[in-house]
Amino acid sequence: MLPEEVSKLTGKAGEVMVFDVEKEPIRRFADAVGDLNPLYWDQEYARSSRYGSIIAPPGFISSPWFSRPKSGTTSSSAREELRDALQKAGYTNPAAIDAGIEYEFFCPVRAGDTIAFTSTIKDITEREGKTGKMAFIITETTYTNQNGDLVAKARGTLIQR
Repeated sequence: MLPEEVSKLTGKAGEVMVFDVEKEPIRRFADAVGDLNPLYWDQEYARSSRYGSIIAPPGFISSPWFSRPKSGTTSSSAREELRDALQKAGYTNPAAIDAGIEYEFFCPVRAGDTIAFTSTIKDITEREGKTGKMAFIITETTYTNQNGDLVAKARGTLIQR
């Protein structure tokens, strides 16, 4: 059973972080994932497409190596609070296991967009495994552009032992 200091964090949202989308990081991300779609790097091709400009590949928005928040902050106080509460509850392994992420995309991210995002702890459950207790943390991150349009949602699962 999860202690109160852990379970009370369900529903807690981190601060809003903002980053600008630029052409060069889009191209580097597409290169890194091996996606040769000219929508991600060829300005003339992208301009003549239905998008009218270079767009970012799926997954770009959640990749910190290519999209750094303007604030310089790469950590969330909600994440730090969760980490501290889990450690106090006996989950002492310093590394969480990434158990997967699901995306839902609503509109394209374009070079020149400003994206705001925030993550919310949606659920925390405890299970017993062969190596002891584990906490399963479900988070949801929402991404909106400068017009307030919902661009994407990401739902991730972390396992902490």
